[in-house]
Amino acid sequence: MASEVWFTALVVAVGLERLAEIVVSKRHAAWAFSRGGIEYGRRHYGVMVVLHTALLVGAVAEVWWLDRPFLPVLGWSMLALVLASQALRWWCIRTLGPQWNTRVIVVPGLPLVSRGPYRVLRHPNYVAVVVEGVALPLVHTAWVTAVLFTVLNAALLTVRIRVEDRALQPEPVRA
Repeated sequence: MASEVWFTALVVAVGLERLAEIVVSKRHAAWAFSRGGIEYGRRHYGVMVVLHTALLVGAVAEVWWLDRPFLPVLGWSMLALVLASQALRWWCIRTLGPQWNTRVIVVPGLPLVSRGPYRVLRHPNYVAVVVEGVALPLVHTAWVTAVLFTVLNAALLTVRIRVEDRALQPEPVRA
């Protein structure tokens, strides 16, 4: 029972981190819109919110209702990955500064960021999301949640990355 309580506390902490992201995102959205920012892909955003909320709720529910055990080797290694994914996410947020957002908002004329984790990866924040989506439930062997989130998130990220890549295309030169 103690491990379930600690796991629930971990998921609540991740949920609070997500709320902090939303606060930062709203501040960045106001910054972007005040500079002529254009939002893309609004239709998939609600699905993303529901899916990410379901990850947190599903992981806790699976652990408590299906009596998932805490396996130390798996649990501690997955916790390390959860912490690493959080560090990568906040590195992305810090690197992009006010250009980072949970929504796809592009301020015309701003150059693409190519420093920090963006030197190596085009979408490092999504690497953090994928790793967290697998690792967080597996901290306490909630493998059904990990598999379902991974499959659904893969479909969502296919849409999201296409939207983002199109939005970040440079404006064509008009003669």
